[in-house]
Order: sequence, then structure tokens, then C-alpha cells
Amino acid sequence: MRKRSMFHRSIFRADPNGDPDINTTPLIDVMLVMLVMFIITIPPPTHSIDVTLSPDEVTGKILDQNRVTIDTSDVIRWNDEAIDLAELGVLVRQASERAEPAAILLEPDARARYLRVDEAIGAIRRNGGTKLAFPGIEGYAGLI
Repeated sequence: MRKRSMFHRSIFRADPNGDPDINTTPLIDVMLVMLVMFIITIPPPTHSIDVTLSPDEVTGKILDQNRVTIDTSDVIRWNDEAIDLAELGVLVRQASERAEPAAILLEPDARARYLRVDEAIGAIRRNGGTKLAFPGIEGYAGLI
């Protein structure tokens, strides 16, 4: 009978009378460790929205309480005047730079697209809108 080496016994699980089989347990262990390492090293997802603000001054009125509404056709309105996302950023910046920052009341329609509302909130937060309120939240109660 042929004597097998220690190396042969460590990677082959064999019956002394049978054919040697490869022991796959160490291979599976290495694969699982590598999988965990890959999962740990994946960078976390980031959520950001790039907005180019126009350098022009916007002529919207800035009140003590400014209503920002978003309707179902994605139109953003600042105190009932239709504006785009860049103008919203400029107006929010002007409102936040006052001696007493103006409050911003965000009132999206209950069926407005989430993406558009998220873009508006992002523009408000990036431009210094710290006094942000959501009046009329009870309008969403029927949608849940």
C-alpha cells in the first residue's frame, strides 16, 4: 500500500480503499470570506442632485412666510408664481440671507411626483432654507 503525504491528506478526503475526492470545504470558506470582504469594501451609495443656479437675480417676492407649492404636472410655484428649480434656489438663498430668515411652507400636491418634491427639498436645503415647514400634511392621510 502506498503511503500518502500530509499535504495529500490535508486537501483530499479519501477512503484508504477508494479514489481520492477533493475536499471543497476550505474552498467554500475562502469564497465566503472574499464575498464578505467585497461587500464591506463597496462604497456606500450617495444621494445627490446637481442643480445649476442661474446668476441672474430673480424678481419673486420674499414674504415672512413663503408658500412653495408643487402640482401634479411638476410646476413649482413660489407664492403662486411659477418658477423653475434654479429660481427656487435663488429665492431661498435670498430669503435665508435676511436679518430674520423667512419661513418656507412646502405644500406639494398629494399626488405630485416624489422626485420633483425631493428636488425641491434638496434645492431648499442646499441654499440655506432652515425654516422649512409642511403645512396641510393631513391631505396625505387618504393616500396611505
